[in-house]
This record gives sequence, structure tokens and C-alpha cells, in this order.
Amino acid sequence: MTPKRHSLVLRLIATGAIWAVVLLIAGGIALTQLYQRSVLGALEDRLQSTVNALVAAAETGDTGEVSLAREPTDPEYNLVFSGRYWQIADWRTDERLRVIARSRSLWDERLRPPDSLLERAAAQPGTPVTSKIVGPDSEPLRIVAQAVILSGRPDMVVISAAEDQRPADREVRRFVVVALSLIFVFSVALLAGLIFQVRIGLAPVFRMRDAVAAVREGQAEKVEGQFPSELQPLGEELNSLIDHSREVVDRARTHVGNLAHALKTPIAVLLNESRNEQGGFAELVTRQAETMSRQVDHHLRRARAAAHAKAVGARTDVCSTLDDLTRTLQRIYGRTGIAISHTCEEGAIFRGERQDLEEMVGNLLDNACKWSGGEVRATVNLIEDGRLEVVVEDDGPGMDAERREQALQRGVRLDESTPGSGLGLSIVADLAQVYGGALSLDASGLGGLLARVTLPARAR
Repeated sequence: MTPKRHSLVLRLIATGAIWAVVLLIAGGIALTQLYQRSVLGALEDRLQSTVNALVAAAETGDTGEVSLAREPTDPEYNLVFSGRYWQIADWRTDERLRVIARSRSLWDERLRPPDSLLERAAAQPGTPVTSKIVGPDSEPLRIVAQAVILSGRPDMVVISAAEDQRPADREVRRFVVVALSLIFVFSVALLAGLIFQVRIGLAPVFRMRDAVAAVREGQAEKVEGQFPSELQPLGEELNSLIDHSREVVDRARTHVGNLAHALKTPIAVLLNESRNEQGGFAELVTRQAETMSRQVDHHLRRARAAAHAKAVGARTDVCSTLDDLTRTLQRIYGRTGIAISHTCEEGAIFRGERQDLEEMVGNLLDNACKWSGGEVRATVNLIEDGRLEVVVEDDGPGMDAERREQALQRGVRLDESTPGSGLGLSIVADLAQVYGGALSLDASGLGGLLARVTLPARAR
């Protein structure tokens, strides 16, 4: 199973985007909390100002009763259930609170601070304490209470001011909506900037990828271009590897040639001597020497093709090669009335040596001409995944499925009436396999045999 590959661009963008979004959300939450504290702090400051004004205006009479020299001037305190209230209550340990004075906005209701608030206020006289309570109109109130000791009174007095908290909450919610909108806009802008930054930052990597692909496709001899200091050593190492690969291929070609000369000369001597002699032993030597010659040719050809296939940058124009082959074979077989036609898709480039392509396509065309009734057709198409196919058809007798399978076996001849060694199709299959391709046989629409060979092609 092929391991799943991950994109470096997507990885950089994803990690950067996640980190940016996390920071934006954390910043938005922190700003919202700070803004909420600021709004509530402003509300409590107003209430504290009211409490301070009430403390300053509170007076104790001769009988111990508390009165106000002046009431707060805010008109909201005079509107019934306006949401802004104040009250002065007498703190007594037996009955807790007894209202001494209240704002007109309370009407006949009173503020009911929780016991915990009263206990905190009584424990720290003169220190304001805050809490949240339910108002006379069931509205949420923010309350500030302060316990004070007035001269002439044995008990403490609790002075409280409260205000509806809903307007402050609405203001905070509006801020949250605006903050979320800005975070979204900033996130989109950051993502766009991050994509642009990653693409710009990785542009040299993409250029090197294209340069390596150009070498692989045969469009360049080496990885060329100016790259950053981090990538330049990689380019130099790739060029060294390419040079080494070419040297290995050249040495392999030299060794193959030397081996061919070393083997063919003794085999040729055996053939000449055996053909000059008579008898069964001479015939046996002749047959075996011819078999050795064919096997040597086959394996040397395969070794040479394997060396070419591993070479970096080998490329061959398929259309021009097919033109030359059909022109040559037309001269040979044209006298017998055979017409050879061909079509080739523009831009078909074989990633391999021209000699190997000529041997594969030439064998297929030659085989088709030998069995053709008068028409041979060759077609070259580019297919998916960077591959091309060469299809050769004829209008001859064709083969059934079993005979097509046998025909691909090395040295098998299904008809002795035609000249040949029986190696043609197997040679094509072996060479195609070396290049990572394949040969298949099928029935042709012309009535004869269809041979299809797939080979690696230069990417479009």
C-alpha cells in the first residue's frame, strides 16, 4: 500500500492558520473580558458616586433619625421602576434591615441585598462592596453597598445604590459581535497573507522541482538556476548524482559492447566451422551455436536497454521515429501491395533511447507487414499518468486468445511459413518491461491482430 503523501505547503499553511486563529480567539476572549470589566467598572463607579453623595448628605437628628440634606439630582431616581435606585437602611442584628429612606423610583418596594453582601459590608464599615441582585421589576441589578456609622446612632446604616445591568450587558454583547466579526476578517486576511508568504517562501523549492523535472524529461542536462543558500548545496549534489549516473551508464555500455565482441567472435567461428562440416554432430553444433547467438543478442539487448532506462534525461521524439520506420518499411513491403498508414499525437516524447524505441516499434510493424493482407495501421496516443501507447494493427488472419498468449513467449513460432526467429514479440515485451511498460495483444478492428505497447512519456 502506497503511503499517503502530505503537502509541505498545506502543512505550513495549516499550522500557521491554526496558531493564528488560536491567538486571535484568545485575544478576542481577553479583550471581551477586559471590556466587560471596564463597562461594569464604569457602572460601579457611578453607583459609588451616588453612595458617596448619600453619605455626605446624611444627617442625624436629635432623636437619632436619619435625614438627607439633599437627594441625588439624577431624574432617573424619581421615575418609578426606572432601573436606578438608592436606599438607606438601618442595620439591626435582630431584624437585619429597616428602610429609613429610599428613592422615589422604588415606590413602595425596597432593595434586598443578600445576607453575604450585608455581612461583608458590616465587617468593613466604610468600604463599598458590590453584588448582583434582582430588582423590584424583576430586572438584574448591580448594587454597591456601604456600611457607615453616623454620629448619634448606636447602629450602623447601610447605604445602597443599584442600577439595571441589562444595558451594560447589551453593550458587552455588541462588543462581542463586533470582535467576532473583526476576528473573522483578520483570520481571512491572515490566511491570505499566510498563503502568499508560503508560496513566496517555497518558490525556490518549486523552481528546483521544475529544474529536476526538466532533467528527468530530457529538457536540460543539469539542474540550473539560482537558489537560496539552503537549497544550493542540494542542487549541486543532484548535479553530481546526474553526472555519476551518466558515467555509470557509459561504463555499462562499454562493458556490454566488449562482452558482445568477446562472445560473438567465438560463436561466429563455431558457426563457420560447423557449416563447413557434414554429419549429425556438425548440425548439432550449428543449431546450438545459432541458439547461443540469439540468446546473447537478446540478453545483451536487454542489458543495454536496462542501462538506458536507468539513465536520467533520455528522450526520443516518437513521431519522427515512427515517420522514419514507416517510410523504410513502406519501401520494403510496398512492392507486395501493403499500405502502411500512421497517426501520431503531437508532443509524444518517449522517455528512453531512440534505438530501443525503433526496435520495439520496428518489430511490431515488421510483424504486422508479414501477416498483413494489404493494410497496416500505427497509432500513437498520450494517455494518463505520463504514459503513451503505440498501437499497431493489420488486416491479416489474426489470432485467438490462446495463440496470442503463446506468441509472447520467447522463440515460439506459430507458423514456419514466414521468416524469423520467433523472438520479435518477446523482444518488444522485454524491452517494454525494462522501461516499466507492457505489451498486450488483441483483436483488431481491421480483422487481424492488434498489438499495443505502453511506454513512459514526458509529462504534458
